[in-house]
Amino acid sequence: MSEKNSPSERQSLHGQWSSRLAFILAVSGSAVGLGNIWKFPYITGVNGGGAFVLVYLLCIVAIGLPIMISEIMLGRRGRRNPITSMELLGREETGSGTWKFVGVIGLVAGFLILSYYSVIAGWTLNYFILSSKGTFTGLMAPDVNQVFENLNQSFSTQLIFHTIFMAVTILIIAKGIRQGLERVVVILMPALFFILIVLLFYAISQGNISEGFTFMFKPDFTKIDGSSVLAAMGHAFFTLSLGMGCVVAYGAYLPKQESIFKTTYAIIICDTLIALVAGLVVFSIVFDNNLDPSQIAGAGLIFKTLPLAFGQMPSGVFFGSIFFILLGFAALTSAISLLEPSVAWMIERKNLSRGLSAIIMGSIIWALGLFTVLSGNELSDFTFWKGTLFDNIDHLTSNILLPTSGLLFTVFAGWFMSKKSSSDELDINRKFQYKFWRFLARYIAPIGVLVIFLNAIGLF
Repeated sequence: MSEKNSPSERQSLHGQWSSRLAFILAVSGSAVGLGNIWKFPYITGVNGGGAFVLVYLLCIVAIGLPIMISEIMLGRRGRRNPITSMELLGREETGSGTWKFVGVIGLVAGFLILSYYSVIAGWTLNYFILSSKGTFTGLMAPDVNQVFENLNQSFSTQLIFHTIFMAVTILIIAKGIRQGLERVVVILMPALFFILIVLLFYAISQGNISEGFTFMFKPDFTKIDGSSVLAAMGHAFFTLSLGMGCVVAYGAYLPKQESIFKTTYAIIICDTLIALVAGLVVFSIVFDNNLDPSQIAGAGLIFKTLPLAFGQMPSGVFFGSIFFILLGFAALTSAISLLEPSVAWMIERKNLSRGLSAIIMGSIIWALGLFTVLSGNELSDFTFWKGTLFDNIDHLTSNILLPTSGLLFTVFAGWFMSKKSSSDELDINRKFQYKFWRFLARYIAPIGVLVIFLNAIGLF
């Protein structure tokens, strides 16, 4: 289909999702990653529990919801990779193709994020093997800490698992939308839900579920301050994979007849429920082992604290192993969404096959991942700006590129896209929902993302 056809007639060059459910599972898979199962519990822990959860949920509605609707809409309207979609829509709505740079920022952000995400996902694969072998059984805290330090300092071990994870990601993307992406998410997402429910029952029977529930859902507003609100705003934005080009790319494959409102609501509910259940599981185990959730941060929660806890609990070998399978599944569904935008761009721009495009882009990302692998060992002393090479890539993507692209995607959808165009995609018959989205996209979400950005760079 030619680019000259009207936007409503434009078709994706890569096919479409077979159903609304497939799209919901795919975007939920993109959103449900290490951020839900690892980051959400620890930032909830350091920010006081229940009150933070409430603020986070409000931020999901005020910031995450309108931006996700905007990105899906832009993807479906453009029907191309994020760069070309923004170029096409920029010309149609404003007469300028320079909006393509918004897509460039998002695509580069996702590209860089996957380079280190793959390494961390490789850690979960390694920990699955260690846990299934009973490595953590009976170990004390110093020994568990040493296991993680040994992994971080081992170039060869990290390289092996980083390579395996990226190879699997490339293979899935090479298979295409229906045979690769969709087939994987319709298997992995239900499996992820099942494993999480099994772990929840384990936490109920073996953990301190009552204290975990109270901590997460009984608000104590004395524990909330400005930094807590900013943390909630930031996580509400990042947890939904916004600003990375993933949602725009997946939106390009959404059939015209599907409601963007309904699918977005389902995705956000799914993502939020998984984060809440994961938090409940983690805190039940943490409290049962008399640990302080406010003292657990970063990689320490997943790779030090929980292995220690599983090592002391009945059936800890089995349930510790399936916990790391859960992490691996979550990481994989996110990874394929991070690779897809750049592969779609390569196919459309260079007219290469999907398989070759996946190998080329995936190999470049794999090579960039070596900087993260080396940051814990051979290049650990090479520091500048924010720290190691990994620290700098993480800061650049999370604090600069993502907020910038997310802000510009939303500003374009809310301010520069005509009401006729946006209502054509969002269904003007849903008047209240449309007006609610437009208000949030024009005023609330941009201000929220701007605050996140200014805070991240130290100006707020």
